[in-house]
Amino acid sequence: MSWFLKQKDRLTALHPDMSETLIHKRILRNCGSDLDHSIRSRCIEPCSTDDYINSMEDITTRTKIGRNWYKPPIDNKTSGKPITKPNKPHDKAPLKCHKCGGTSHLVNTCPKKTRINEIKLEKMTQKKQKMSLYMKVILSLLKKRNYQINLV
Repeated sequence: MSWFLKQKDRLTALHPDMSETLIHKRILRNCGSDLDHSIRSRCIEPCSTDDYINSMEDITTRTKIGRNWYKPPIDNKTSGKPITKPNKPHDKAPLKCHKCGGTSHLVNTCPKKTRINEIKLEKMTQKKQKMSLYMKVILSLLKKRNYQINLV
């Protein structure tokens, strides 16, 4: 396969001190995961370049791996042009938020807080209220004992 040899020559020119097995690994990385796996399972290291080329040609001729098999269907009735599907009209309905029902935004940008955040906010306000009550009790006790407190 000429592609494999071109890649090997290119890598050898760029990295003359690189071993042949590393060159083969780098070339196989560019082949795609299916073809790479198929070739590595057939060739047990150390393999020569010819072994890699032969296994690559064998795999690509026997299977669809490593080849571009997609060809658009051709309409034989009309001049051999590829068949194109007509464009379907898209639903032009305005976008709607599934949380609040608003039409100016989606759920991810909904101005209403999520329920989880509301619960957290309620817990935080309860904690603050308890702390402020606790601080008032402490301050009143300290005042009774004639401590001077400077709040900053």
